Parts: sequence; structure tokens; C-alpha cells
Amino acid sequence: MDKPTPVERIEHILAAISSIREFLNGATLESFTKDEMLQSAVKWNFLIIGEAIRNVDQAILDKYPYPSHVPKSFLDYFIASYNEVKIERTYFATQELGSLEEVMRAVWKSEF
Repeated sequence: MDKPTPVERIEHILAAISSIREFLNGATLESFTKDEMLQSAVKWNFLIIGEAIRNVDQAILDKYPYPSHVPKSFLDYFIASYNEVKIERTYFATQELGSLEEVMRAVWKSEF
């Protein structure tokens, strides 16, 4: 199986962001903390985002005003703290995906 191309990695990030939004569908922090299936779906998509952005050339990411280390570190956080992930932190991260999406769309449009 071939590794995804950089374009595919960006597409994976955008698809994961879209999935998170679709899964949340207006969920509040309270409802999110009570729904383990929703939490798992969201965490899985954050893993996709982190792994995909980790494999985009850093020289490309550095051209854009976004701290690309944040989704990379979130991947590490989920992996290292899998049994102690703070659900509130995860929920609040879902509320901040707009800027990542904006930058990934700009990268996709300008770089590829």
C-alpha cells in the first residue's frame, strides 16, 4: 500500500474536520461528556488530523500563520494519555478547528 501523497494528507485533514463537525451536530460540552461513542469518533478524527499534518512538509506549513505543532502535539497527547484524556479539552479543541481548516484549504489551493 502506497503512502498518501501530501495532497491526500491535506484532504484527510479536511475530511476529519468535516466529520468532527458532523458528529458533534450541535452537541454541548455536557452532552459530549456523556456520550462515549461520540468522544471516540471525535478522538479518532483528531488522530487522523495529527498523523496527516505530521506528514506534510514542514517547509510548506511554515509559510502559513498557523501553529502546526498544536495538532501534532494533540496526536501525541491522545497516544500517550489514552486512558486519561481530558474530555473537556477534547471538546474545546473541536471548537477551534476553523483556523486549521482555513489554513489547510489555503495550503491545498496554493501549494498543490
